[in-house]
Amino acid sequence: MVDQLPSIFDQYKSDINAYLKSGLEQKADPRLNRYKENLYQILTYGMGWTDKLGKPVTISGGKLLRPTLCLFAAEASGGRADKAIKTAIALEYIHNFSLFHDDIQDQDEIRHHRPTIWYVWGEPKAIVAGNVLRSIADVTLTELLNPNIGDSDAVMISKTMTTGYLEMIEGQFLDLSYESRHDISVEEYLDMISHKTGALIRCSMELGAHIGSGDQRVIKAFRESGRALGYLFQITDDVLGIWGDKQKTGKPVGQDIARKKNSLPAVHAMSKSNRKQSALLKNIYSKQNLDQNDVDTVLNIMNTIGTKNYIGSLADKYANSALKSFYSAKVESKFIGKFEEVVQFLLTRNH
Repeated sequence: MVDQLPSIFDQYKSDINAYLKSGLEQKADPRLNRYKENLYQILTYGMGWTDKLGKPVTISGGKLLRPTLCLFAAEASGGRADKAIKTAIALEYIHNFSLFHDDIQDQDEIRHHRPTIWYVWGEPKAIVAGNVLRSIADVTLTELLNPNIGDSDAVMISKTMTTGYLEMIEGQFLDLSYESRHDISVEEYLDMISHKTGALIRCSMELGAHIGSGDQRVIKAFRESGRALGYLFQITDDVLGIWGDKQKTGKPVGQDIARKKNSLPAVHAMSKSNRKQSALLKNIYSKQNLDQNDVDTVLNIMNTIGTKNYIGSLADKYANSALKSFYSAKVESKFIGKFEEVVQFLLTRNH
């Protein structure tokens, strides 16, 4: 399992964080400071910059995957990263808005080793905070209208991103609708994650290439590469949700089983188990609460039918697909190695 982030994450990290912070500071209404609970204080906590009292902290937060891919794609396709920075920032705001709401819907109490927003401030305020962050993303997109980006390109970028996060929300609805079901096929699950997780990752690569190149052949290659990365990211995430190292993920081994989450391993086990195994799984997942014996039984069934190996093969497939599409864009050789690092990281990451 890989622990070290690829080099491009360090390359763009400081600029991304600076623009993210300045974006929130510019939108914050100073009149709200006189209130004990400040909306923007909740947002900075959610972004990982402050504690519950608004004091600056340094924590191991998100990877900034989507804005990093956007800036990288802009450069790899022949353009400049600074032209894509507003687009990249909007993508990260939207991603975090989705996390604020996902944590409520999944009742997750911990993210990045500390309490989630809804757990600290309650569900209503967490919903409002997420909505505000999404609105800030929309406002950020209006700032694309500048000498570096023409009107038609700005409209296209806004439309592509808005369509992308609509697709993401539709995917989240599908995910919620799959809860407590035992008849989901692997194909249905993969279609769902292509929306929920894949949409913004695909947009990151596609929009970066549009800003950097404008060549439809290149844009298509980056779009398809991003699509494959979306599958790869979620498949690996699902593996970590069951077999991940608690010290790295902040979650106990088998947590997704204990939560009866219909992640890819569970879907595969349900659909590929024999009659006896299937009956046992349905009995376990019908319980209100699962104990450690239940978790161990599910893990044993997954081991017997080769669930982890199957998912590993699927991850390899999408990793190769992402690379093949990227190679087809015929970018400069110096960018190929960097992208291969990203794919390898997503394939073998441990957090």
